[in-house]
Amino acid sequence: MNFTETDRIQIRKKGLTTDKVNEQLETFKDGLPYTRLRAAATLDDGILKLNSELIEQYKTYFEEKLDSISVTKFVPASGAATRMFKFLFRFINDYDPAQQSLNAFINKNKLKDLYTFTVGLEKFPFYDMVMDHLKSKEDDFSTLSNDEQIFLFVKSMLDPDGFNFGDSPKGLLPFHNYKNSVSTAFEEHLYETALYTSSNHPSHLHFTISEKYQDRFNDEFKRIEEQVEQITGTNFEVTFSYQHEATDTIAVDLKNNPFREDDGSLHFRPSGHGALLTNLNQLDADVVIIKNIDNVVVKKYKEEVALYKKVLGGILLKTQEQTFKYLNVIDSETYNENDIEAIEMFLKENLNVVIAKDYHKYSDQSKVEYLKENLNKPIRVCGMVKNEGEPGGGPFWIENDHGVSLQIVESAQVNKKNEKQ
Repeated sequence: MNFTETDRIQIRKKGLTTDKVNEQLETFKDGLPYTRLRAAATLDDGILKLNSELIEQYKTYFEEKLDSISVTKFVPASGAATRMFKFLFRFINDYDPAQQSLNAFINKNKLKDLYTFTVGLEKFPFYDMVMDHLKSKEDDFSTLSNDEQIFLFVKSMLDPDGFNFGDSPKGLLPFHNYKNSVSTAFEEHLYETALYTSSNHPSHLHFTISEKYQDRFNDEFKRIEEQVEQITGTNFEVTFSYQHEATDTIAVDLKNNPFREDDGSLHFRPSGHGALLTNLNQLDADVVIIKNIDNVVVKKYKEEVALYKKVLGGILLKTQEQTFKYLNVIDSETYNENDIEAIEMFLKENLNVVIAKDYHKYSDQSKVEYLKENLNKPIRVCGMVKNEGEPGGGPFWIENDHGVSLQIVESAQVNKKNEKQ
């Protein structure tokens, strides 16, 4: 596509090139290639099942090492609540309590999400604060019908003149309700992280956020820092970074033409979590624990969560220790045939590396280089839960031009029209 000079200036300011943007446009037109699934990962074929003895061993190993390593928790938290409340925005835009009952509106439009929301309204952690606000603002609120009250409740939740939840980061929304307090997901991450990242040093957390919310996150940390540190006995070092503009994706209309603002400028949107690899790579830590901002539990379950985080960390450190030993053997050039066979077995059994089909044809030197290349990589350990129909990726062996590897695959990556997939 031919861009104007103004377009090119805007693209350069983002750290992009016109070639890169054109590649994005071609991707919209042609689509992304599907992931080629070879097989589902199963117990003892990509997934390791731990008994109680191994769980205790790995947990203890992680705790013993904690004083001598640096651990950081990395939390993608740039998402706003806009998408989460999409069905509520539709509700306040389309519903008129003077013209139609709420039940009729829900049934006519088959709004299951809205029905679930209204039935459980009083259970939400922000229920009391929104109701108190409405009662103080609306003199006749108590005389209104239930439908009118719910409409005003949602409007107050989302409107800029109210709580503006629709333009708030998910991490700062009221998230969990306790007897005497309400906590945000941001706060819950501090409590959880203190259980498995600190020993005799501060607990480190790094959040990737939208730049426009920086002050709000700073204010929230200042508000809760002293209390959380007193309760946990832990000091916190919290840092933030922004998703780089050079990873943004151009927006298009239904004909795959660039979408433009009213002033004629191009519209770009932040890319998905893969765009945060740059932020992740900039961290300096021996172990990085990755967890989404809204993946937190209430306090009574945090010890159990911490246990399995320590277990995963112990598996990683044990694997890393053996990996480093083999790399040192290779670098010292004192290895023998038994060492090579042991490394091959370690790659297959512990690192889930599928050895290249023509590996046996390699020269001795090429084999060593191949083994070193596969050892000298970041180590990722992921916890798996039983698939019970919930959305989210699953573990698969996938095949591409580089060979076979173990990956977590989202349903959108799979060609559902291909029966073999």
